[in-house]
Amino acid sequence: MTTMTYAMADSATMLRRNLLHAKRYPSMTFGVVLMPIVLLLTFNFVFGGALEKSSGGNYIDYLTPGMLLMIPAYITASVAVSIATDTTKGIVNRFRTMAISQSSMLTGHVVGALIQAMLGIAAMVVVALLIGFRPSANIVEWVAAFGLLAMLVFALTWLAVGMGLIAPNPESASNMPFPLIMLPFLGSGLVGTDTMPVGLRQFAEYQPFTPLTETIRGLLMGTEIGNNGIISIAWCVGLAAVGYFWSTSIFRKQTR
Repeated sequence: MTTMTYAMADSATMLRRNLLHAKRYPSMTFGVVLMPIVLLLTFNFVFGGALEKSSGGNYIDYLTPGMLLMIPAYITASVAVSIATDTTKGIVNRFRTMAISQSSMLTGHVVGALIQAMLGIAAMVVVALLIGFRPSANIVEWVAAFGLLAMLVFALTWLAVGMGLIAPNPESASNMPFPLIMLPFLGSGLVGTDTMPVGLRQFAEYQPFTPLTETIRGLLMGTEIGNNGIISIAWCVGLAAVGYFWSTSIFRKQTR
């Protein structure tokens, strides 16, 4: 077996470990998946009547694409806490003495979070369809939308890994992703940016979640995408690169 093959096998083992942890301790997973769904229901049924004017149509059709981005944002807290738990409870030191690829622990967390997040996104789509969401997307557009969401999950997860590595304890790690969790609320996911005050509107238009929201909305609802698709992919690739190199650099220093 080659070095790459061993690394892939070790990563698969770590993935099974993380999925088993998620199965045995489902509270964190349910929290990061159910909370965005609760927010979807809250905004649609409590605020939907008042906010429908800004959407120019059926509010659930406007709301759902933006709410789908909540799960990639919320999953960062789960990943950061899991990484911090591993690093503060000595499991990394045990792995260091074993003949395994050291980076496989990080890869297992990232892939495990990706699987959980995509299942959560699928669950939100089902809930949205049950309460009136009516997308016009064909199969190719659905695949493209889920592909973009997967890219975002991958990128944010690597950032969350870095946060978990530098956190002194799991409690601190749970708070560090808060700015990422807030970003979907400060974009075009809930209301159009043209309804916002000037300063907030400028921030909303240039932060990553707005082009991502507009791209997902365009794919699912047929609205104009423009250059938002290219900008979204660039954001995902850039965030993934920063998160990956930052996390692996920290991890190498901690395992020397």
